[in-house]
Amino acid sequence: MINEKNNAVECRHLCKVFSQGELAVHALSDVDIDVSAGEFLCLSGSSGSGKTTLLNMIGGLDVATSGEITVTGKRLDKMSMSELADLRLHHIGFVFQAYNLIPVLSARENVEFVMQLQGVEAGQRRHLAMEILEQVGLTGLEDRRPSELSGGQQQRVAVARAIVSKPALILADEPTANLDSTNSDKLMTLMRELNASMGTTFVISTHDEGVMKFAKRLVRLHDGRIVEDEMIEA
Repeated sequence: MINEKNNAVECRHLCKVFSQGELAVHALSDVDIDVSAGEFLCLSGSSGSGKTTLLNMIGGLDVATSGEITVTGKRLDKMSMSELADLRLHHIGFVFQAYNLIPVLSARENVEFVMQLQGVEAGQRRHLAMEILEQVGLTGLEDRRPSELSGGQQQRVAVARAIVSKPALILADEPTANLDSTNSDKLMTLMRELNASMGTTFVISTHDEGVMKFAKRLVRLHDGRIVEDEMIEA
């Protein structure tokens, strides 16, 4: 579900302050941003710019000090912990820098894991997992565990897991950080193709210029503030 303005995400006057002893660190300061449904947006900036903090707050993994966040029409600050967990499970897919695959599970079982939590029937889980693994180019590798896959293959499993249940929003935090340039380009091409074919909204944090070239919209942060917001293509 999206809201009546067709925005997948809305942030208003968003601030995040971390305490380091007696020092207050302003990770985000008065951030306003809308993300339209179906966008492919990159948040860029150097380390400490606030991009990962913003991504985590959009995903309900961290709480704003002040301001409002609306995701798929729901105000996060009005939701209980269980409601936030339900939102993440059913409406948001996450792709992490470190893959976060379960070592003892095969590629297929890792993709099925979120669907199992969602209560999807076993036969349907298997069918959908095999289908998405084929789509991300991993046919024949379904039974391999993460340790038997390359870094690029593991990240493709992570993307398959995030996208398989067709969430409204995918949040990817530095998804190419552990990949070489060839595999980075392959992963970003895959995510652009999934964005185009499924209409899923992608918000990706990165400091890599090679990733930014894939953005349809580029938002740059510096010291917790948006300093540039550029549409690359319609």
